[in-house]
Amino acid sequence: MMRARLTYVPLEVADQFEDFIIKRDVQILDAVKARTRDYSTLSLLKLLYMLKGNPMTFSDLYSKSKIRMKRSFLNYLHLCVDYNFVQKEAVGSNVMYSITDKGRIMLNLFIHKSS
Repeated sequence: MMRARLTYVPLEVADQFEDFIIKRDVQILDAVKARTRDYSTLSLLKLLYMLKGNPMTFSDLYSKSKIRMKRSFLNYLHLCVDYNFVQKEAVGSNVMYSITDKGRIMLNLFIHKSS
C-alpha cells in the first residue's frame, strides 16, 4: 500500500485532481498544503498541467510546479521528456519546455470532465 505524502499542490491542480487529495491543509498564496495519494502520478500531472497553457523556462516550471526538491523535480522532468510528454527547445540562452500531444493525452486521461 502506498503511503500518503504531505506536499504543496498548486490550487488549480488541487481543484482539477481532487481524487489525489486526501486532506487539504493551509493555503499559501497560490498553493495548498495537502496530504496526497499516488505522489508520483500527481507530480507528473503537476508538470503537465503547468505546461498546458504556455511553454515555460526551467525556472518558471520549477517554481510553479511546487515540486520543492530540485532532485525530484529533475527526475520527473526527465521522465516526461524521455516519454515524450514534454519537449525542450533551446531559445536563445534559455531552454523552453512545452507539452506534446502525447502529454496532453496523458493529462486529459486524469482531468475530470463534468458531464
